[in-house]
Amino acid sequence: MKTHGKTRIPGPIIRSRQGGLPRLFALALSLASLTATQATNRIFTYSYEPETMPKGAREFEQWITFRSGRTDAVGKERYVRWDIREEFEYGVTDWYTAALYANLKQESYEAPAPLGKFSEFSFEGISMENRFQVLNPTKAAVGLALYLEGGIGGDEAKIETKLIVGQRHGAWKWAVNLIYEHEWEDDFSERVAKVGGTAGLGRDLGKGWNLGVELWSESEIADYSEWENSALFVGPVISYRRPDWWIALTAMPQVWGTNFGSDPDGEPNLDLKSHERVNVRLLLGFDF
Repeated sequence: MKTHGKTRIPGPIIRSRQGGLPRLFALALSLASLTATQATNRIFTYSYEPETMPKGAREFEQWITFRSGRTDAVGKERYVRWDIREEFEYGVTDWYTAALYANLKQESYEAPAPLGKFSEFSFEGISMENRFQVLNPTKAAVGLALYLEGGIGGDEAKIETKLIVGQRHGAWKWAVNLIYEHEWEDDFSERVAKVGGTAGLGRDLGKGWNLGVELWSESEIADYSEWENSALFVGPVISYRRPDWWIALTAMPQVWGTNFGSDPDGEPNLDLKSHERVNVRLLLGFDF
């Protein structure tokens, strides 16, 4: 069962001990309908799906992304980074969903002497997300949505856009995102473009479980003049849904990467200067 937004999960049907009196049965249907309208879920963590939330639906999402694995060649041995995002999402209309994020980061690594160990927890600013559904996947051959996110924090800012397509075929569901991002860094004095994409393919296993695979690719262009690096990540994704909450987990190692024109990390087939060896992302969503 689907809404105009994300996958809709039927609520429980309440049966009367007296054999199903009409009033109790009607109340049960109303409660089930209310639960279904509010329930949402994602089956991927890097790939957005073309569905948007139903009008009036509200959700809190907890994002936790773990990144690890750079090298002492780039001055970041034992590198570990946690990206934490607190998201509040709201269905403005059946075809427009807005979200507000608070972004935090914990980063630590061993730097060469005399710097030594580095560890810092920081507030990275706020972001505003907008998703517009152009083609509803329940009515069109392929679902289509547009994504626009703006963020600012400290001396940096960014604008990120995505073209989102996807569809469900029986127990299978797929989604593809094409991504372009513009960043202002170093007190807004440097410009960096990021281009790439994600793809996800998942299968409904029943009883709320979904298992699949995700792909993420990203390339950086410094000052729109020089391709700096590219990296490709691939790994499994698993998700589980209940009527009013859901959880999804993706683990993606870097399978290929390069630094154009140089080899600062000593890894000819990986990019460990600007990307990590492994990325793990956990999403947890609650309707309220």
